[in-house]
Amino acid sequence: MTPKYAKHIPHEKNKVSIGLINPKSPDNVHAVMRAAGNFRVDSVFYTGSRYPRALRLNPNAPEMSRKVSENTLLIQAQSLLEVVAEGMKIVCVEFAENAMSLPGYEHPHDVFYIFGPEDGTIDQEIIDRAEAVVYVPTVGCMNLSASVNVLLYDRLVKSAERYDSKELILASRDTNNTVKVRG
Repeated sequence: MTPKYAKHIPHEKNKVSIGLINPKSPDNVHAVMRAAGNFRVDSVFYTGSRYPRALRLNPNAPEMSRKVSENTLLIQAQSLLEVVAEGMKIVCVEFAENAMSLPGYEHPHDVFYIFGPEDGTIDQEIIDRAEAVVYVPTVGCMNLSASVNVLLYDRLVKSAERYDSKELILASRDTNNTVKVRG
């Protein structure tokens, strides 16, 4: 069963992509898709068979990605290294010896972030090809989708782009939210 997001995309248009190594949880993948939509990621690639198998075994898994991610592509790949567009920097997110702490990291403009499986690690071959390996300085490891959210928020905060406007708030908030801060 192919996820409903899967489409062919021209790689040269990508600025930010995420690669997930053999994710096992539809909840995590759907939450990654929601984060990708919220933080304007172009595409999410995943390897392995656990995610599609989990979808087949649990077709009623809640869809958490929401409308915000409908333009973000989810694509199955045999190898993440084979789908990295030319000119994109590979950045692995992993608790690895000699990795750089995320708060001190400067994100590249065109980047392919790679995250390991929920219950494993990124292969050394991929680590060796990365321009950088960063980690989120927590005590213990975080859930996959939480790690993606933290990394993408860090990228946003450190970027030159500003999203502090009334229009963004009105376009982004839930329809049930009408609260205002009184001046």
